[in-house]
Amino acid sequence: MGTLRKALSLLPFIKPSKSKFIYDELPSHDLSHTSSPLDESPPIMSEVWRKGKSTPRRRLGCLFRTSPRRLFIITLTVFFTLVLFIGGSFRARRYYVEKAEETERIPYHWELYPRLNGFYNGIRSLIDYSDWIPEQQATTKTRPQIHKTPTFDPITVNPFPDFNSEKYLKDHQPVLECYVDESEKHPAPDIYAYPGIPDGMTAPYWGSYENLGLAADRCWERFGRFGPYGYSYSPAEGGLGLSNNSEHTGAEKIQEKLTKIDYRNVNWGKAQKKCFEKNWQRFKSNATQADENYGLKKAVKRSAYVLRTWTGYQYTDIQLLSLRAMINELSLKSGGEYDVHLLVHVKDDTIPIFESEEIYNQTLRENVPEEFWGITTLWSVPQMRAFYPGPFRDEDNVENHSKSDIYGVYRSAHFALQWFSQQHQEYDFVWNWEMDIRYTGHYYEFHNGVATWAAEQPRKLLWERSSRFWIPGVHGSWPKFSQLVERETKERNEQPVWGPVDFPTAGAGRPSSLEKNIPPTKIEDDDYQWGVGEDADLIVFNPLFDPTKTNWVFRNDVSGYNTSIETPPRRVAIITVARLSRELLNTMHNETFQFHRTMFPEMWPPTVALHHGFKAVYAPHPVYFDRKWPLNIMDNTFNYPTAPHDSPFGWGEHNMQGGTFYYNAGFSGAVWRRWFGAKENGEGGKKFEEKNSGRMCLRAMLHHPIKSEAIE
Repeated sequence: MGTLRKALSLLPFIKPSKSKFIYDELPSHDLSHTSSPLDESPPIMSEVWRKGKSTPRRRLGCLFRTSPRRLFIITLTVFFTLVLFIGGSFRARRYYVEKAEETERIPYHWELYPRLNGFYNGIRSLIDYSDWIPEQQATTKTRPQIHKTPTFDPITVNPFPDFNSEKYLKDHQPVLECYVDESEKHPAPDIYAYPGIPDGMTAPYWGSYENLGLAADRCWERFGRFGPYGYSYSPAEGGLGLSNNSEHTGAEKIQEKLTKIDYRNVNWGKAQKKCFEKNWQRFKSNATQADENYGLKKAVKRSAYVLRTWTGYQYTDIQLLSLRAMINELSLKSGGEYDVHLLVHVKDDTIPIFESEEIYNQTLRENVPEEFWGITTLWSVPQMRAFYPGPFRDEDNVENHSKSDIYGVYRSAHFALQWFSQQHQEYDFVWNWEMDIRYTGHYYEFHNGVATWAAEQPRKLLWERSSRFWIPGVHGSWPKFSQLVERETKERNEQPVWGPVDFPTAGAGRPSSLEKNIPPTKIEDDDYQWGVGEDADLIVFNPLFDPTKTNWVFRNDVSGYNTSIETPPRRVAIITVARLSRELLNTMHNETFQFHRTMFPEMWPPTVALHHGFKAVYAPHPVYFDRKWPLNIMDNTFNYPTAPHDSPFGWGEHNMQGGTFYYNAGFSGAVWRRWFGAKENGEGGKKFEEKNSGRMCLRAMLHHPIKSEAIE
């Protein structure tokens, strides 16, 4: 048995975890896991098997001196014996492999931490926010008090400025109401949340609600969040009828507030265009800052909210709800401050979408739901080859780890975004969003809060602060965290980023940096004043890290620079979601078009921002984990890896699996589906909610990635 167990221990395992809570297997967007020692497995025919004792070769010669009849019988006997042996061996192997999967795999350290369950407390356990004790801080395990009905009534969530107030109208043009339908029968609908949060709710480990201007004292359940977009009424009425199998306690108080909109007849392109045309004077650049002091109105800046999708993408019902929420909450309810766009990659390069309007429209109709036709732009790789002709030469690339074409979406998704921005210079900012992100809160509250917070940040040590995870339980308040970063930067004798970064180009040249990015003083003479009140050019949602200090596999996918000298300094933010200014996108475009430069998509915008001194910031939004991490271990794991391969942006990325926001965060999808009422790993669902504390009511939370949304 000892030899067999040793042999079996060398077999590759199938399931990644023996923990009670199993996540969906997620496809990786990068290949870093392939070089991890944690995933390496020797071949099935290991040395243990090959070195077993065999019959001496001289004995085989006796068989050939046997009669043909006897030889035939021996051959048949050996054949059937082998068949039985092999069949039994495979069954035994499968049995022991399954046993080994359950008992012998060494779990990751975080899998051994206690599981947190406060996420699943529902609306019948709501308490006032001031009475809340986070699950991680509870000294005893007590069951939350459960009521027959929610202790609070749902409220309308309105995070917008008071557009009708005297204060707002003093500085801005009036905001005219926008409607979902062409006949203007249905104003842009409100959404609803509950004041208070469930008793024993889990707290986020890093980031903050209050700092980003997000309401921390309310929670969201599915009827109030998505009921106005068709979740809770039937397809015959223009809804989706997803609430038929849901727990309903208290839902009637939300239902009675709703106006049912027939979304089968909605044209979001026309709705957005009409909203902008009503309010166009709000965005007219008719005043400088000096003029505003004399009573002229301030021009409101506009954003394009771009979701990158592709032909063949399956738009689930929950995806429809999310898209409707984005358009309503960002565009219509704000009086046209945002336009939501679908940027659709036509994956079949042989379809000549730009040679025929008929072919373009047919491709559009076949791949996008009708309600979104008017907000869709198609693009293709051949188009990018024509727009950015290069040359992009292999000898100018440091390392193409993926072995992919430079024009492929895997390595150059930003080409299409740069092209889109060049066609739409009317937008001050472009939000680059992904189809597998979900948000339980109000979109305008989140995006406006993030943008406002970023504008308030001084440029001094901004790159250094943005390279770390802010863990309030360890670091305290944001000012204390900022002081820590300043102290550590001095102690390490690091040279802070201050304006455009200089590096050798060996005559290759580079576009000139904008005047606004040139520091007005030396860094030691700045009292954290430069940059305060300045809109950020780049906002990302994971830290901006230096890839040379990690073993992130795409750190050297750098093209167009002189490879005979040192590779230029770089920065990366994992997951390509970001807000980019028009100026940053124009500079990225010029670097690509004029100088034939590019990098891996998650590295290109941060690196161009670094090179040219743009204001770039990591917004510390709340991120949750499903395990009770010791805070000192979390800080050391994410902020102080001892070697490049320990970085959470390399082989250490497994540490992110139990979180709510990363490219491989398995918990994000699990908790999202549970929030929508689905069973997950045998837990949750309608009967569970009815028996316990009702529907989950989560605080606003950004989820990524969502690879599956089966809620039945």
